[in-house]
Amino acid sequence: MNPSDSSSAGPAAPSPFDADADVTYGSYLMIPELLSLQQCVSIDEDTGLPEHDETLFIVIHQVYELWFKQLLHELDYIVVLLNAHKINGARSHLKRVLKIMKTLVDQIDILETMTPAEFASFRSFLANASGFQSAQFRELEFLLSVKDRVAIEWFGDAEAARLQQRYESPTLWDAFVNVLARNGHPVPAEVLERDVRQPIVENADLQATIVEQYSDEGFAGLCETLTDLDEGLQEWRYRHVMMVRRTIGTKHGTGGSEGAAYLATTLFQPAFPDLWAIRAAF
Repeated sequence: MNPSDSSSAGPAAPSPFDADADVTYGSYLMIPELLSLQQCVSIDEDTGLPEHDETLFIVIHQVYELWFKQLLHELDYIVVLLNAHKINGARSHLKRVLKIMKTLVDQIDILETMTPAEFASFRSFLANASGFQSAQFRELEFLLSVKDRVAIEWFGDAEAARLQQRYESPTLWDAFVNVLARNGHPVPAEVLERDVRQPIVENADLQATIVEQYSDEGFAGLCETLTDLDEGLQEWRYRHVMMVRRTIGTKHGTGGSEGAAYLATTLFQPAFPDLWAIRAAF
């Protein structure tokens, strides 16, 4: 039998859209709905149209929220993998998280193409809207052990409920130290039984255990990738501060925040301080 004979080759591979002829690229991704979400609120007094740069501002921040959603999706899965002791899988997904973090930083380059005058053209129309009101970014902070109870009070019921759950739940760091404990390595009780609502406090005994395990290439790789994540978060914070300074200088931020002055207080505060402290031990 000639394998090239179409009459005997069997049915062709189905198109991914054959199951439902109504499914298209646009309908699957809900493109019309997505593109309708950029609703400008500014008005140019000369043209009666929205200020040109407001569209960029909206698109960038909506994209940020989509990436925050994916980061939460990935980090929650990484916790599951660590709890199941799937170290290689956890590290693989952490690398994806790092790529997303780099993308977040790169988007600041796009925002910085907007001059202070261009931002000022629509800034007053933002009223009390502020990046401080990003519930998803607060969720990310909580998941990474950067917890501030007061922040929950800034949000509506649904968002506050999500934040409250994050606030009371173990973090990525707690999943990491439990990997050590399950392997029979000495982890101080105060680390394993800590109040997960509180920030991470450095622990010299835990650091000694981590250093002892660095001969394990897989474990060391996990530690270094977590450190990369922490550094990526700090890089994003730094670029964010500098972008705000570049755009509005020393002015207060929208929503009454202190703007760059407040953001600067968040710099150089690692989420995983023990992983930085051990650097001097080698």
